[in-house]
Amino acid sequence: MSGFASLRLTVCAALVGLALVSPNAGFIAEAGAAQDSRVGPSGLPLPRFVSLKAAKVNSRVGPGVTYAVDWMYLKPGLPMEIIQEYDNWRRVRDADGAESWINQSMLSGHRTAIAAPWQRGKDAQITLLSEPEKNARTVALIEPGVVGSIKRCNGEWCEMTFAGKDGWLAQSQLWGAYPGEAIDN
Repeated sequence: MSGFASLRLTVCAALVGLALVSPNAGFIAEAGAAQDSRVGPSGLPLPRFVSLKAAKVNSRVGPGVTYAVDWMYLKPGLPMEIIQEYDNWRRVRDADGAESWINQSMLSGHRTAIAAPWQRGKDAQITLLSEPEKNARTVALIEPGVVGSIKRCNGEWCEMTFAGKDGWLAQSQLWGAYPGEAIDN
């Protein structure tokens, strides 16, 4: 089997695996991880969320440039969860659950989040609200999987910016902020 066919088969298998996972499974894991927080060698908490700095970021199978590039991320601002540290390398997890190593110089402390990534591909939209209340006025409709910038979170709601539109989303509808986490970005 050619390398490309093998990669395509691996990607298809991963997508099938994601379809079988409960949509809330990531949040259950995150809630447990947030409660089980520890401090890494950098002095910062593990796990924690960051975002990608550059438009092209290599993710590697191990912590160093001698390790093969496993994937290239092409979206600056994409949220990543740091789960391990080694020297200047960070083991990260993306919203799909894929894990790899990225050099810390390619990561930013600026917080971003993905709107309901578990609903991607479904005919659904997420309502961006004018206030952190269920019955607030609708500011915009957001497609699942869209990345926005976090302004702040109060543990239940996050004030976000999506393509120039500011508003509030329930924190439970985001991947990039732990349940109950307060953020002031």
